Amino acid sequence: MRGFLQIILVLLLTTAASGFAAERPEIQEFKLKNGMTVIVRPDHRAPVVASMVWYKIGSSYEPQGLTGISHVLEHMMFKGTTRYPAGEFSRIIAANGGRENAFTSRDYTAYFQQLSADRLPIALELEADRMRNLRIQEAEFEKEVQVVMEERRLRTEDNPVALAWERFGTVAYPLSPYRNPVIGWMEDLKALTVADLRRWYQQWYSPGNATLVVAGDVEPETVRRLAERYFGRIPARAVPEPQRPIELETPGSRRLELSLPAELPYFAVSYQVPSMATASEDWEPYALTVLAGVLDGGESARLPAELVRGRELAAGIGADYGAVARLSSQFSISGFPARGRTLEELEAAVLEQVARVRAQGITAEELERAKNQMIADHLYQLDSIFYQAMQIGLLETTGIGWRKLLEFEDRIRAVTAEQVQQVARRYLSEPRRAILHLNPITGGRP
Repeated sequence: MRGFLQIILVLLLTTAASGFAAERPEIQEFKLKNGMTVIVRPDHRAPVVASMVWYKIGSSYEPQGLTGISHVLEHMMFKGTTRYPAGEFSRIIAANGGRENAFTSRDYTAYFQQLSADRLPIALELEADRMRNLRIQEAEFEKEVQVVMEERRLRTEDNPVALAWERFGTVAYPLSPYRNPVIGWMEDLKALTVADLRRWYQQWYSPGNATLVVAGDVEPETVRRLAERYFGRIPARAVPEPQRPIELETPGSRRLELSLPAELPYFAVSYQVPSMATASEDWEPYALTVLAGVLDGGESARLPAELVRGRELAAGIGADYGAVARLSSQFSISGFPARGRTLEELEAAVLEQVARVRAQGITAEELERAKNQMIADHLYQLDSIFYQAMQIGLLETTGIGWRKLLEFEDRIRAVTAEQVQQVARRYLSEPRRAILHLNPITGGRP
């Protein structure tokens, strides 16, 4: 019966995949004369559009002493231009029935609007205006840095698991700039100046360092004309060549013991692994993705089945792998010990699971279940116009290229059990491993 259900699921996924390809015209890419990239994903199922401008700048580009500056600049991008005062951008988008926001990560900063397709010119005009005409005023800067500091206190310093992961990053990434938090270290935020921010804006916010992604009820030629009208007038400007950081391939086994005010103990183990941008063999990231699914792809996956319900060692546990990154990434397993269990017991059990995959591999049933679940999730998410634009922007801005979006299903289907075991043996090894123990204590801030 189980085999029959798997056959039905595969047939449904194949039908959904062919339907997806048939319903949506091909993605098209243009390049403006000033160097700006424009990528269009037509999807005519609803009269809506997602418009995104992605800049190749994030926390991994930041030098020591300026951590958090990309995130602060993201906040300042809503503080007005010479033409549109502070608050006008958001007011205009809302008045046209849309919503907008922005986000900063290690490798990028992105700004988006979701609105009716016939309102796309408004979004593009506003984004083009703040690409070159942002007003960075001292008073607004000082207020916004305080906002970011408070955001850091709420999201990181008052959250023991988030704070533990931030400190663990300095151990998991010994040399990589991924070791620094996106929001920045507090001391750097305190020392940041308005002159620093103006220089950062002038350095990185230019057409040649930006990608416009538009997905929805649009025609590619129409988007091209609009992009040329609004962004094409912005002069090209040279962008600094980001330095490729030195990364230790096998930094050696590391361990961090933390005692923080927390309600529960917490465990994590993380291995340095390649991303889609750094893998020496292009199948490896897909095998690592499937491995994460085998370990943590639903209630029947190994970690929850064996460590939560089976041996009752963990109250909750999961695996994570960041395939989309411009630098090498991490494969992590983390969770909370069950009541009455210790961090040492959970660590031993997790490392035993890793050793088992390395020695014995995975079963054919586990492989198919993980692959089917991933493809089903991917196809479901692709029903979202916003998700389509997100995936294109992520892949393009990390240097992987948006065409990888079209390969995902075939590449996941092609992964073999032998390849999963091979990446586990190659990368989930002690010389690549960092371990975190968070031990709860009572009291105030550490």
